[in-house]
Amino acid sequence: MRDLNSLKVENLQKWFDDESKIWIPPAKEIQGGSRILALFRAIFRKYESIEWSESEIFDLGKNRYFYETISLGNIKGKGTYTNQICTVVSFSEGGKIKLLSDYFKDTVIFPKNKNI
Repeated sequence: MRDLNSLKVENLQKWFDDESKIWIPPAKEIQGGSRILALFRAIFRKYESIEWSESEIFDLGKNRYFYETISLGNIKGKGTYTNQICTVVSFSEGGKIKLLSDYFKDTVIFPKNKNI
């Protein structure tokens, strides 16, 4: 979470490789470290500020975890944003993220049928 909250893509690089897959709505699922980092660059550019904090983490076994998270920030030109997020994360044996999938409580802020 510390690397994510730094808002520096270079800090996220160590978590992803070519096999990594993520799905963060409204974008489609993507695979590969360079594509994932490009998505995070786009996400970070949308915000004047944003911070994530986990409220609970559940170990699902076999290197899989369920995170309950709250995000709070300011979207450029749109004001304050807050949301509750549930995330399922699966890690490889080497500690890289194999799969990350987010589920948002409120999706009103996201444009319909558009990629970030």
